[in-house]
Amino acid sequence: MWGTLFNTFTILIGSALGSIFKKGIKEEYKQILMQALGLAVLALGTSTFFKNMEKSQYPVLFIVSLVLGGLLGQKLDLESRFDRLLAASSDSDLAEGLSTAILLFCIGSLSIMGPVEAALHHEYTFLITNGLLDGITSIILGSTFGIGIALASAVLFVWQGSIYLIAFLLKGAISAPLVAEISIVGGILIFASGLGILNIKKISIVNLLPALAIPIIFFIIISFL
Repeated sequence: MWGTLFNTFTILIGSALGSIFKKGIKEEYKQILMQALGLAVLALGTSTFFKNMEKSQYPVLFIVSLVLGGLLGQKLDLESRFDRLLAASSDSDLAEGLSTAILLFCIGSLSIMGPVEAALHHEYTFLITNGLLDGITSIILGSTFGIGIALASAVLFVWQGSIYLIAFLLKGAISAPLVAEISIVGGILIFASGLGILNIKKISIVNLLPALAIPIIFFIIISFL
């Protein structure tokens, strides 16, 4: 688990550094930083989608996942609950920043396969690499959205810790095909976050998050067929 702890602390440190830099950044620089971050998120989402789409064994699963996940998220009204949870924050953009941070930190082959490799093979290269990338990203996010981005580190810890325990207990239950399907959906959600950051289109990212669980449910069902 020390690889996940390393990843968690890089986000905490990066968020703190970013929030410090924020105080000395003029508004015009914050805007260009936001635009740069938005473009980077769009590129990352696109890359994640197409890289994993080539590996997909079920090319339409991501469509079903988005539809069912979106309906479930809307039914549960997750975004409104999330906004109310953060209502005490003085930064009205924090909810958007946190949802983006959670997606960037948690969704991707490194963040998913890292705990699996650590649990099964005691290999920490993925987690260390992911931690360094997340540290840099959290500095940028922290300078844009503030210290509240550090809350994403708790989500990352629970996310990677859960994957680690599942992989350790079930010994390979999280397969490469499943990682690919989750990453396809994650890539789309990351791209949607970029659209929001650039003020191109506001999309209910939080309500769509349950879509990430649909591939897992699907693979569990087909395993019994």
